[in-house]
Amino acid sequence: MDLGLQGNIEKFTLPEILQLLASGRKSGTLGIQKDDSIVMVYFKEGQIIYGYGPRQTFHLGQLLKEKGRINDQQLEQAIAIQAKTENLKRLGEIMISRNFIDRADLENVVKKQVEELLYSLLSWSNGSFKFYENQFPTEEEITVNISVENVILEGLRRIDEMNLVQGTLPDLNEVYIISASQGGRTRDVSLEAKEWNIMALVDGHRSLEEICQRSSLDKTESLKKLAQLKLAGIITKTDKKKIESSDNLDKMVNRLATLFEDYLTEKSNNRTVDRKISNSFVEL
Repeated sequence: MDLGLQGNIEKFTLPEILQLLASGRKSGTLGIQKDDSIVMVYFKEGQIIYGYGPRQTFHLGQLLKEKGRINDQQLEQAIAIQAKTENLKRLGEIMISRNFIDRADLENVVKKQVEELLYSLLSWSNGSFKFYENQFPTEEEITVNISVENVILEGLRRIDEMNLVQGTLPDLNEVYIISASQGGRTRDVSLEAKEWNIMALVDGHRSLEEICQRSSLDKTESLKKLAQLKLAGIITKTDKKKIESSDNLDKMVNRLATLFEDYLTEKSNNRTVDRKISNSFVEL
């Protein structure tokens, strides 16, 4: 057990915890508890491979039925067989053995099941967490491959609260850049058109306020997208000071205008003024 990676959600938000595990390419189990609800999220080299929460788990059979992969009669038959085995056999494996579904159907629904569980977790504002190094689900579980960044983005899209913005982006004068992938891992990120457009304005020079002014979205929506991108680890604050290029250009133009004016009014002193102008270009 990694005793260093534990704490309260009030101090470390779930997106921050997930990002830490992803960037560190951690393998093991993240246990999250709120009141009497416990959820286990399994990682392999920074990718989510499975998740389980008795009180939050979306029923596998119901998801298969909603997707049209099985009908009511097949579901009832599989549940009856499972009951006879005293739940020793997984419902999904029973359906495969009966040719109700194939393994690809099962993997797709398990992935959806885990994603929905993770989306619901992102609304938790309190609770505790602990990471257990190199502990994995049993071999009977169907593991999948889920991008941490995509989970965070989609989960936050479902949370329509300005508290998210105020807690994530408290200072609109701060400047952000696109963050580099950490630990040599490849990021699999699916962005919506609005998110691509707002991310294109993040250049390491513009402040958040300036990005909102240039964005085609209204300010509230722009800030929500920026907050989501930050929490997903796609953009990060930079300590680099803004380059005031426009101010520098204005000063440069004014300086040259003054020198040329001197040149026109002091033709008798051409060489002296020409030398000033030449030196000015060298300095600029």
